[in-house]
Amino acid sequence: MTPSGKANFITSKGLLEDPSSAFNSKLVMATVRSHDQYNTTIYGMDDRYRGVFGQRDVVFMSAKQAKICRVKNGERVNLIALTPDGKRSSRRMDRLKVVIYPMADRSLVTYFPESNHMLTLDNHDPLSGIPGYKSIPVELEPSN
Repeated sequence: MTPSGKANFITSKGLLEDPSSAFNSKLVMATVRSHDQYNTTIYGMDDRYRGVFGQRDVVFMSAKQAKICRVKNGERVNLIALTPDGKRSSRRMDRLKVVIYPMADRSLVTYFPESNHMLTLDNHDPLSGIPGYKSIPVELEPSN
């Protein structure tokens, strides 16, 4: 038992943790699977977990982030992956539909495996080799 009688949580620094891994990008993209999906096998176009039906060409963001980016729910945007030095790369996703979702500011979420190409081969944990699918620095622009 602890002196206070309550659980005590201690935050420890991660192994080889790099807080600048997102290159101080204004936006960081993560990838997720949908409800109708197992690994890279997509069984349907619905994601009942997040209220998306009949489509996967979406980008999730918070209402506050949408306001900062000057976009509205349902509008189409492009995402451009950034290079390790913070410059725009040729890796992009065009005409994604904005879906307002309760989540952290500065964060964007797209579906895996459609967004796999946004990740560079060197964006992985050096110890485990696990790709950095939850920390991809990107820029957002309106679609024309």
